[in-house]
Amino acid sequence: MTTPTGRAVQAATPQRPLVGLADVLTRSGLSGETALIAMDAETGEVIEEHRANLMLPPASTAKAVTALYALQTLGPEHRFVTRVLAQGGAIEGGTLRGDLILRGGGDPVLQTSDLAQLANRLIEAGLRRIEGRFLVDASALPTIEQIDQTQPVQAGYNPAVSGLNLNFNRVHFAWEVEGGRATVSMDARSNQEIPSVSAIEIRAVSREMPVYTHELRPQTERWTVASSALRSSGSRWLPVRRPAEYAGDVLRALLLARGCRLPEPVVAQPSQGGTILAEHHSASLSRILQEMLQYSTNLTAETVGLAATVHNGHRVRALEPSAARMNDWAAAEHGVRGMGFVDHSGLGDGSRVSPRAMATYMRSAWRQGTLPGLLRDHPMRDAQGQQIRNHPMSVQAKTGTLNFVSALTGYAAPRDGRTIVFSIISADLPRRRAIREDTSERPAGTRAWNGRARRLQQELIERWGHAQG
Repeated sequence: MTTPTGRAVQAATPQRPLVGLADVLTRSGLSGETALIAMDAETGEVIEEHRANLMLPPASTAKAVTALYALQTLGPEHRFVTRVLAQGGAIEGGTLRGDLILRGGGDPVLQTSDLAQLANRLIEAGLRRIEGRFLVDASALPTIEQIDQTQPVQAGYNPAVSGLNLNFNRVHFAWEVEGGRATVSMDARSNQEIPSVSAIEIRAVSREMPVYTHELRPQTERWTVASSALRSSGSRWLPVRRPAEYAGDVLRALLLARGCRLPEPVVAQPSQGGTILAEHHSASLSRILQEMLQYSTNLTAETVGLAATVHNGHRVRALEPSAARMNDWAAAEHGVRGMGFVDHSGLGDGSRVSPRAMATYMRSAWRQGTLPGLLRDHPMRDAQGQQIRNHPMSVQAKTGTLNFVSALTGYAAPRDGRTIVFSIISADLPRRRAIREDTSERPAGTRAWNGRARRLQQELIERWGHAQG
């Protein structure tokens, strides 16, 4: 007998009964609820389960569903295209006698270096001045100010989403401290260039708390940072709330640095058409999804999920109705009922899914053969947290972590046994609700709790491997 990918497997053998799961869960010292299921990937026979129908937040394991939703809808070779067009005139003597349009195609991985290449091509085409307007079109996807409103304002993993995204919709904030005083700056750096930004500004103010504040003003995004938090020089990436303005601002700065004068960008939805002056094609969707699952990038998940929904002819303005379409797709294509995603990344804790539903989906995806190759290898570790080389279990999985939520779903293959599909979700929702007003990015107690959850996950996987081996 072989798997859908052609790997030979052993014939089904009677399962050895597992005992002592209650002791394993108690010994973990994990507060809250833990629900889990493990099943034989080939037969669907349940190896072990505990409260497998309990609906809990999936955290970033949601991305394992989003990946296949996007892949099966858009196709593995789909590429997002960002274009610069001329409309209403042509370049004559270095001057564009019309409007210049930066049009996004929903690319979730567009970087400043990609805009720099577009700027170079415009200069090579002879552009030195624009007589008309500089328009920025992000209408390929809905613009959503942030993924989840409950996150700390400074969380770079919670940016806006739109049809034009740059640097994962994050801006680089740097500060230099000398003589007890901090000098702050914002830029959109890449490996080769560091264009400054004017659409986003920051200033240090004398206060203790909060560390960061953010305000949307008519022409700018305004950040403040507590000077007491800037004790030594450093940097970090902050989320962007107006991604179209940000991308237009950066392209303008890159063109100005190359000797091309153009007005400030205006976000608009001009008519389709125009002469393409330069364009950038993203990597293939397969590559983008593989990196999304490896690095768990929320912006990528939301963008590809929205792109799949829009491709299917549904014009949505928010994440939840798009996620509802994904829930319907999971039911129709994979026979999974009861998935309750409210976004595509799992960042919002309003999503609910049971381990049984997730494992059923993962088994269906395994039989199709695509998803296992996109998931990252999940290392098994010793008591000191060091990776165990040549471990008898090969695990490909997606992790999911929120404050007081830890999930893991994927595939485990014992060296001499049959592949296991599993889903584990632990959540202490009362403790999670208690930190709603905490503006820190790592509230007290979360690190220790998540560490216990990860140790439990590994113990369970090894337990199931012994049963299957």
